[in-house]
Amino acid sequence: MPELPEVETIKEELLPHIVGRTISGVTLFWERMLRQPLPAEFHPRISGQKITGLSRRGKYLIFQLGGGNCLIAHLRMSGSLLFGRGLPPEYTRAIIHLDNGNNIFFRDPRKFGTLQLVKDSDSVLCKLGPEPLSPSFTPEILYDSLKKRKAPIKAVLLDQGFIAGIGNMYADEALFAAGIHPLRPANSLSRTEVKSLHRVIREVLQEAISSKGASVSTYFRPGGETGTAHSQFQVAHRGGKPCPVCDTPIQRIPIRQRGSYFCPKCQPEA
Repeated sequence: MPELPEVETIKEELLPHIVGRTISGVTLFWERMLRQPLPAEFHPRISGQKITGLSRRGKYLIFQLGGGNCLIAHLRMSGSLLFGRGLPPEYTRAIIHLDNGNNIFFRDPRKFGTLQLVKDSDSVLCKLGPEPLSPSFTPEILYDSLKKRKAPIKAVLLDQGFIAGIGNMYADEALFAAGIHPLRPANSLSRTEVKSLHRVIREVLQEAISSKGASVSTYFRPGGETGTAHSQFQVAHRGGKPCPVCDTPIQRIPIRQRGSYFCPKCQPEA
């Protein structure tokens, strides 16, 4: 599932190719991906609009349009935005056509991705928590917020209303780096543990961005290349393999219906 590093990579690599270009039209092969407005209203509202900016909030991509609208894309479980010309790649669900003949292909094998054309992006993004790489996201803020939560720390980190952009892979990696068991109640973490967790969350995300994201399964960069962050994973998707620190087999357990990977020795539950 594309998480913050993957979406940030897509944003950075798409941005120089699309800002200043005009959308000549959109082809929807899977109309149910369009959350709002209705298709009959969507096409006339977006055609002819100039792309003035591209930003990221959590796992969302926001295309700022000259007419005052925003096109918000969420890649969900298996989406990618590919850039180029010619025939659409397999599993393309939508094509954003640009005035210079280039296209943005929304590829999504599992059909969970969404598009929304709105006047105010806050109407969609207002419930998101803080950005983990923002200077305003401090260890003190994280500690105070965790003290209010009794749920397992892994589940809390996945809550996009608590913190935006962290998904399954990077939550596993951050908890391993901090030596925290994923089932620990969030409010049981000490100030020292929270300070360590805050630091490694930022480090794990920044390292993954430097590696252009993790191509575990369906994620591709706009040019079709893969990211390499997955080659640095310590526990994520490594069930049964030896821990890189102590050689104990990595375990996988379900937490809130999500598979969680951890080292039982390096991340003791007690």
